[in-house]
Amino acid sequence: MDFGRLLRLARRRAGLSQRQLAERTGVAQPTIARIELGVAVPRVDTLDRLLGACGETLEVMRREAVDFDRTLIRRLLAMTPEERVACLIEEAATLRRLDEAHPVGRRGL
Repeated sequence: MDFGRLLRLARRRAGLSQRQLAERTGVAQPTIARIELGVAVPRVDTLDRLLGACGETLEVMRREAVDFDRTLIRRLLAMTPEERVACLIEEAATLRRLDEAHPVGRRGL
């Protein structure tokens, strides 16, 4: 996550300068500048305080687990280089047929 960009956008939406944000939060202006430049990574409580002074909040949300089948990866890793090239040639032919059937970008979409 780009905390610096997040903070800079929040500060600008609030119409605050780095100095004004520093005065509101007690966090030194050079520290705010380093966070916004990506040189420093703030602690969660510091980021929450800075965002709060900008009228925004830091919210934690549960993310659904992303799971995927590794079978295909294992099968590809077990192939020889020649088998991988043959597979790519076959996939390229399939993609070419799909492109001809539905030319994305050529219909003004």
